[in-house]
Amino acid sequence: MDLGPGRHESASPVRCCGVSEKNQEGKRAARDRLIQQREQTKARERRRRTLIVSTAVVGVLALAAVVGVIAANSGGKSSKDKASGPVVAPSGATGKDSLAIQVGPADAPSTLTIWEDFRCPVCAQFENAFRDTIHGLEQSGQLKVEYHLATLIDGNLGGSGSRKAANAAACAQDAGKFPAYHDVLYRNQPQESDDAFGDNSKLIDLSKKVDGLDTPTFRSCVDDGTHDSWVQKSNTAFQNGGFQGTPTALLNGESIFPKKGNEPITVANLKKWVTEANKGKHPGTATPAPTGS
Repeated sequence: MDLGPGRHESASPVRCCGVSEKNQEGKRAARDRLIQQREQTKARERRRRTLIVSTAVVGVLALAAVVGVIAANSGGKSSKDKASGPVVAPSGATGKDSLAIQVGPADAPSTLTIWEDFRCPVCAQFENAFRDTIHGLEQSGQLKVEYHLATLIDGNLGGSGSRKAANAAACAQDAGKFPAYHDVLYRNQPQESDDAFGDNSKLIDLSKKVDGLDTPTFRSCVDDGTHDSWVQKSNTAFQNGGFQGTPTALLNGESIFPKKGNEPITVANLKKWVTEANKGKHPGTATPAPTGS
């Protein structure tokens, strides 16, 4: 059909529709490319964030490991000069160089060795979580505990609370009151950064929570630092032992904190481990529970 000079029915519509379809296809292709580019950009950003987070986590873990090693190797430096007198072990101290304070029956079939610092917050968590279980195993003759005292926090944060609390605990051992006073110190532990145990009057005041401990002899022992050199020697043994931090807990020489093999330490697991270790063995002499608040 003739629509006028130079115009035909099929020419304009075909040309028009062909251009429109190509434009639409081009727009779709451009839109698809844009979406693809955005997805690729998002994927790269996710990978970048993952890498940053992973690197940060590894860095934190590495720092924690370094801090643990530094802690184990630096504890007690601040108290070294103040503990230069003769080494006076507390009454009944046992083990190599008489550096352990034993609690529980001497003839118990299993031994739990604990290295700890009275200013150490994780030590307090350990004691508060397992105190009743450990005392129960002692009282039933299944377990004896050998306590070794360290001064890690004094060396790391400064102060003298680790050393003075350990000396006071040794003075309590002289009076036959170590288990109860040991528990009192952990129940009343100040914040790690608070060197409250560096004040002898605080340590003496806490002794009032243990029946019969607050005596002139105990007060003199605390004020004079009678066992300071012994505490320092114990801390040196800790450093030389290659331990990574406090608390360190060994059941018959095998590390059980924070886990034994693949099993984490729990009340149930601790009881199970002791039972397994004592299989076929006779229990030791039953002992009374310590009393203190």
